[in-house]
Amino acid sequence: MEKSEQAFRTISEAAAELQLPQHVLRFWETRFTQIKPLKRGGGRRYYRPEDVLLLKGIRHLLYDQGFTIKGVQRILKDKGPRHAIEIGAAGGIVEAGDKENAPPVVPVAPATGDKAAPHAEPAAPAGISPRARQRLSRVMRDLLECKRQLDLAREE
Repeated sequence: MEKSEQAFRTISEAAAELQLPQHVLRFWETRFTQIKPLKRGGGRRYYRPEDVLLLKGIRHLLYDQGFTIKGVQRILKDKGPRHAIEIGAAGGIVEAGDKENAPPVVPVAPATGDKAAPHAEPAAPAGISPRARQRLSRVMRDLLECKRQLDLAREE
């Protein structure tokens, strides 16, 4: 039996709808004060429909747009939870933020020599936008460069 859109969701139902583990929702409650599920006897959480939309908006900002928790906290502080709810309701179509809130891009010199990691483009899962792929690729290059520098430091 399918629940109506206005029905409250348990944490397991909300987690399934968001395709997230339950512990992530509990963690987000500690980081985002705007998430306030109703708590009943025994500590059971019940999420209102607007709570689920807020969670969808936060999920989109974190996972699809690549914001950090601190960045999403800033967006919620500056634009209010209504903005994240609109993002959740629109399925992530609303512009999440501007360039000021985006993490800085740090240029990295390519790795060279024997310790250079072989460059292979992993297949990205379906549904990842080209922008997100580019961001993931930059992060991967940064991490490989950090690893190379750590390996060099260990050799010294």
